[in-house]
Amino acid sequence: MLIKIFTDGSSRGNPGPGGWGTIICNENQVIELGGREDLTTNNRMELMAAISALEYVKSTDLSENLDKIEVFSDSKYVITGITEWIVGWRAKGWKTAGKKSVLNRDLWERLSMATEGLPIEWKYVAGHTGHYGNERCDEIATSFADNLKTNLYSGSRGKYTIKIL
Repeated sequence: MLIKIFTDGSSRGNPGPGGWGTIICNENQVIELGGREDLTTNNRMELMAAISALEYVKSTDLSENLDKIEVFSDSKYVITGITEWIVGWRAKGWKTAGKKSVLNRDLWERLSMATEGLPIEWKYVAGHTGHYGNERCDEIATSFADNLKTNLYSGSRGKYTIKIL
């Protein structure tokens, strides 16, 4: 089974109130998730979107018979961090090349744990370019950042009205 995950984060001020949004879908179903923090950064919300989606997959029957997960993000910070930088950070005791402490280490460690054992392919999508999955995640994330009521979909893929693929 293939799972596609779309993610985005938002912060109103950096730091400021923030939100994250994610869409998890397979051939049968679509699940939207979102969350909010009162004082955060955009990078933390981008990380939380990916973490929340992968933790959800691991905690449900979605992880059964799983062949591949494609994670679509407009955050090069998240993609490069988890696919390249994290190896060096661990080897250097969570220090950057400049010998400074890695920012958001708590979330990087959590994302690393969430990815363990999952066949993930990370894919970059440019933000705000009309990619339906990314646009919907941005809508979810900004609604949560603005503390607005947000209706999240969970149900049949056939009844999902957004053309995410």
